[in-house]
Amino acid sequence: MSDTLPFLTRRMLVAGLLSASANVALAGPPQRSLRPAPRGRGATGRMAPSAENLVDRARLDGAKVGFVVANAENGEVLEVMKPLLPQPPASTAKALTALYALDALGPEHRFPTRLIATGPIEAGALKGDLILAGAGDPTLDTTRLAELVAALKAAGVVTVDGSFLAWDGALPNVTHIDPEQPVQVGYNPAVSGLNLNFNRVHFEWRRAGAGWTTAMDARAKGYRPDVQVARMSIAKRRYPIYTYEDDGQADIWTVASGALGQSGSRWLPVRKPTAYTAEVFQIIANSEGIRLGAAKPVSTLPEGTEIARVESNDLRSLLRDMLKYSTNVTAEAIGMSATVARGPDPTSLVDSAGRMSRWLGSEIGSPRPALVDHSGLGGGSRITARDMVRALVTLGPPHGLEPLLKPIRMKDSKGRPMESYPATIMAKTGTLNFVSALAGYIALPGGGRLAFATFVADPARRDAIPVAERERPQGVKPWTARARTLQLRLIDRWVTLYDAAS
Repeated sequence: MSDTLPFLTRRMLVAGLLSASANVALAGPPQRSLRPAPRGRGATGRMAPSAENLVDRARLDGAKVGFVVANAENGEVLEVMKPLLPQPPASTAKALTALYALDALGPEHRFPTRLIATGPIEAGALKGDLILAGAGDPTLDTTRLAELVAALKAAGVVTVDGSFLAWDGALPNVTHIDPEQPVQVGYNPAVSGLNLNFNRVHFEWRRAGAGWTTAMDARAKGYRPDVQVARMSIAKRRYPIYTYEDDGQADIWTVASGALGQSGSRWLPVRKPTAYTAEVFQIIANSEGIRLGAAKPVSTLPEGTEIARVESNDLRSLLRDMLKYSTNVTAEAIGMSATVARGPDPTSLVDSAGRMSRWLGSEIGSPRPALVDHSGLGGGSRITARDMVRALVTLGPPHGLEPLLKPIRMKDSKGRPMESYPATIMAKTGTLNFVSALAGYIALPGGGRLAFATFVADPARRDAIPVAERERPQGVKPWTARARTLQLRLIDRWVTLYDAAS
């Protein structure tokens, strides 16, 4: 990674962030913003209320609000509120993971999924074992797996005399991202060196007479193979809606009959991604006339000759989609891959996240970042608004982070999108139960640029929700809407106050 930025080194920018907020660092976080007084009319044609007034109007009793806004070019801190308060970053942590991965892997990195043969191919028979070897590709889907089968067929393989083996040792095998989530949420699956369809299985049910028919499949464009590694049965009850059990061979699910209705579907998490990927590969191979038995997992990658491969898109493309759709599996697989590249291999997701935290702290000159994963799903992660802005100002430009972020549309007082708002906001959102975060950049109408981070959180209220109720807890939707409105109103204030043309 380059040690310099145009005109200013990273060290100078960090120093600017430190000196501009020296009163914060030495005297503790102030309770009032640095420039609270209303001043002038901005692009919206309205006076800029104080940050304290905006927080009061948000009606987020019990929540802690922290923010920092700085000049993105030189790091000068313009306004703060509780800048040193450690807060859950939620999915804004994915922006940090993007920086970590770009630094370790490079923007052109691709994740290959390979087929390796331990013997020659003679008259359509592979005289040895066939190994399906993953490298942690978080975007491998059934369609691309079918392309790998087609490449195997093109290599002339019809039968395999040896065994079909599956190797996932490129990454630690993680059974779930966050242990404190409901069992059925598709955004909290396992992660391994072999991942498929974001490690989700499609569950579908249809009314049939007095009961229902069910299916568990690995659908993707043009394919819909039913799988046995994830199985569903219907239980006559109303609650809990789902139960999960690992029987050692498969993911065993039950669903409450009282919750099904006529028909429907949802994605469920996969806890055995290596077996899932290998089973789908086997199904497609058999459908193409390639006789293949069930896969056997191996902990060590055997030596052999690569006979086929498929690759992911380049890392920047993966990160752009990750930041747009906030895919947790992508963040975790990429984050752990970055740790593997730095070495030594991580022993767990928490170990990898801890090393990312230490890397970030070293780069921005702060001991405070403390992340428990790479996606922000775990509520135990903490970072301050000041440290998030330091990362945006010092690490974002050399790695080209800003274009990877998602455009944020401003809304008027009635919640309607403002099509002609003059400033451009590129940012990452983050949402957990009673946690809302927003961090990124503002391109001002007059040509200046700001970097900002806003964290709104009520961890005590979040922690009080029973795990089984955390998919849709009562009260979280209006709370999140008020928090997001506050964040947009703060941005509107900053555009009004700090635009050179206002």
